[in-house]
Amino acid sequence: MPEDIFKSVFLPLALIFVLFGMGMSLTIADFKRVILSPLASAVGLCCQLVVLPLAALAVTWLLGLSGETAVGLMLLAACPGGPTSNLISHLSKGDVALSVTLTAVSSVLAVATIPWIVGLSMTHFLGAGAEIQLPFWKTLFQLMIVTVLPIALGMGVKAAKPAFADRMARPANVISLMFLALVILLAVLREKDLAGQFRVAGPGAVTLNVVTMVFGYYVAKLFRLSRPQQISISIEAGIQNGTLALAIALGLLSSPNIAMPAVIYSLFMFLSGAFMISRFGWGR
Repeated sequence: MPEDIFKSVFLPLALIFVLFGMGMSLTIADFKRVILSPLASAVGLCCQLVVLPLAALAVTWLLGLSGETAVGLMLLAACPGGPTSNLISHLSKGDVALSVTLTAVSSVLAVATIPWIVGLSMTHFLGAGAEIQLPFWKTLFQLMIVTVLPIALGMGVKAAKPAFADRMARPANVISLMFLALVILLAVLREKDLAGQFRVAGPGAVTLNVVTMVFGYYVAKLFRLSRPQQISISIEAGIQNGTLALAIALGLLSSPNIAMPAVIYSLFMFLSGAFMISRFGWGR
């Protein structure tokens, strides 16, 4: 696939489809649940919006990461959860309603937090005079188009045709996973020094995934939330929207190096997700 078509057409369309499918699983009640279940929602959103970026920053410092690799890790931490986290939460017998709520709210808030976090990260790790720039308002507008709008349209379909949306839930999840796998494959094939990038970005991406999942689980336990809520908060803290991270890194920033942490993370999260399913989902 030609590079310009991949970045300007395929990546945005893949992301739009994934988030449209997610929107078809949402209702207004999912957003109201933040008020109705304030403690669980507050703990989960704090893990996603505050702890994740701080954990990524700590990982970059502990592992001595710098430059585009560090920016890629911060971008990943700034991204919200995605449909994959909802599916893993369901299979792990977590609180699916809470998982969907956290994904929905963080996806909307990420429109503003991603440009801010990534912009600061690029200034810190690349310097003010770096060639790669992320204009705040332009990025915010583009994220509105490819994230909030598809989610809103999907919710509109759910409200107007609930039976159709319910029938499409499983196919949409399967196609979303296929899109993510294809995006990862294309990103890997485009990388010339794949082994070198894995050595540089791999430890940080894996560490971030494991640390945030463990932290999310035990913080939820500390607040004496229910076991299903503990499971979902752990998954939401550790399973990020890799498709969105790749779309920003490759589409907006045109940087395979910034994309590499998301590639490795997206691969590894299926292993950590499989662990959660085997630990909490099977035989329970």
